[in-house]
Amino acid sequence: MASKFLLALALSLLVSATIGEKQPLRLTPEQQCRLQRLTTAQPSQRIESEGGVTELWDEKEDQFQCAGVLAVRNTLRPNALSLPNYHPTPRLVYVERGQGFIGINFPGCAEAWEEKQGGIVRDLHQKVHRIRRGDIVAIPAGVAHWCYNDGNEELVAVSINDLNHLSNQLDQKFRAFYLAGGVPRSGQQEQARETFYNIIQSFDPTMLADAYNVPEELVRRMQTEEKERGLIVMARERMSFIHPEEEREQREWRGERDNGLEETLCTMKISFNLESRREADIYSRQAGKVNIVDRHKLPILKYLDLSAEKGNLFPNGILSPHWSMHGHSIYYVTRGNAQVQIADQNEQALMNDRVNQGDMFVVPQFYTVMAQAGNDGFEWVAFKTTGTPTSNTLAGYTSVIRAMPLQVLTNAYQMSPRQAQGLKMNRGGQSLVLSPAREQQY
Repeated sequence: MASKFLLALALSLLVSATIGEKQPLRLTPEQQCRLQRLTTAQPSQRIESEGGVTELWDEKEDQFQCAGVLAVRNTLRPNALSLPNYHPTPRLVYVERGQGFIGINFPGCAEAWEEKQGGIVRDLHQKVHRIRRGDIVAIPAGVAHWCYNDGNEELVAVSINDLNHLSNQLDQKFRAFYLAGGVPRSGQQEQARETFYNIIQSFDPTMLADAYNVPEELVRRMQTEEKERGLIVMARERMSFIHPEEEREQREWRGERDNGLEETLCTMKISFNLESRREADIYSRQAGKVNIVDRHKLPILKYLDLSAEKGNLFPNGILSPHWSMHGHSIYYVTRGNAQVQIADQNEQALMNDRVNQGDMFVVPQFYTVMAQAGNDGFEWVAFKTTGTPTSNTLAGYTSVIRAMPLQVLTNAYQMSPRQAQGLKMNRGGQSLVLSPAREQQY
């Protein structure tokens, strides 16, 4: 037993050294949260590829500078492959629509999956993961990854890259290093703010051929053949992969939990589905639900220091006014609409707008936000720049108002004890998501 514990501890240290943890960084004046107004944002750059579209939000916009993130949305057509690439920052991905496979290739890990044909080994590769709508996928910095859409509908994935993470020792500019494909230097991409090229193109073909021990002609094809096809390409034929059975999901459905000791760098779970009502952290029959994935539900997030939540408000439901104690929140609207208000410490509303599907906006750390869903309800996913998200609410069962003594409230707001009692208790057991009906109990 002691040897197993020491082995698990050694593997944990290996994970920490390989993936890295975020430490406090000193912000430049451009990164500081000096915000006068917050508005919803749409992608400002669109890159067309053979197999789909890559859209990027403007990382230089004040709210994204404040949060230190860049947001990307990739749309893969059926049978499309997002080409292998890596980036110097950790990425958190939400699968908005569709299904597919993702491969994340950790350095130093052996090929654990073997494909045979006629008794002959045809392929060896690392673990391939199935992803589907509602999944949050964690991708560490510097780890090569690819994605394939094997479904019959588009695969849409929205992601944020944490530019402030300690693993990124370059600067606060987003970079992606592609191992194939790339964006042509001519045409509509010539004026693009972000450019993406195949890094293999930069090497001498003779040296590279020697490195791979393959003909130079093959290397030249790798350098030139694919670059006109973009970042997402169409596969020649339907692809299939050897991948593990869904044993973990079956065990979790039975109520069995991992203890974390069997998690190593090479076998670590990288995704968690946020659609399950059974997994919801907050659920109200009258108001909606919120499902949170943090370092406890998905241990790899401990090393990325990121987390996410998926929320669903029923028509006219209310998201209680609250503030985040750890990290910024980047909201992306997945369905419906809501009236959103955000306040700072200067008694001004930084935002009081109607948000709709496809909109994105940032709620800085400690800034207070509340929302009321429209007649069609309101669904969102919020990426958080912390692995331990904690919120303080102003209304509801767990609110700071309910936690205060009556005499504090009566003196602070100049109200009667009966009014203060209603302020504290009128929401009953509801927390964070509140039903639209007011219950007058004075």
